Amino acid sequence: MRRMFLNGTAMSGQKDHGAVIGATFLGPARTAAGYRFFAVRDSFPGLLPVESGGLSINGELYEMPDEMLFDQLLPEEPQELELGSIQLEDGSTVHAMILQPERIAAPDKVVDIADLGGWRAYQAHLAANERAGDLLGR
Repeated sequence: MRRMFLNGTAMSGQKDHGAVIGATFLGPARTAAGYRFFAVRDSFPGLLPVESGGLSINGELYEMPDEMLFDQLLPEEPQELELGSIQLEDGSTVHAMILQPERIAAPDKVVDIADLGGWRAYQAHLAANERAGDLLGR
């Protein structure tokens, strides 16, 4: 069994959550304050460890068997992400998907969303901006 920190499209209520159905939900979790968080093409987020200027990022912690991780979850992950290890705010080390900046295509839209604290907050931000455009007649 592995503990896996999810921070994007595989979290509960997100489009890829089916890949972890059957995993044990351990609860909400936060990373230690050593990461930046990016939205790639507004499609998925990427967690990036940094030496300075890092923040704590919200997510969910699951426990899952290797078969689920390698046969169900990892095949659904974007090629810009790679399995690695991170530190949570409680000091424990768990697995997570880590952004590989060299795999991002030059024209791709990438937005630093670390200040928002998490993927759901960024999705809410996008939705609010869409509603603002509707109200302004755009």
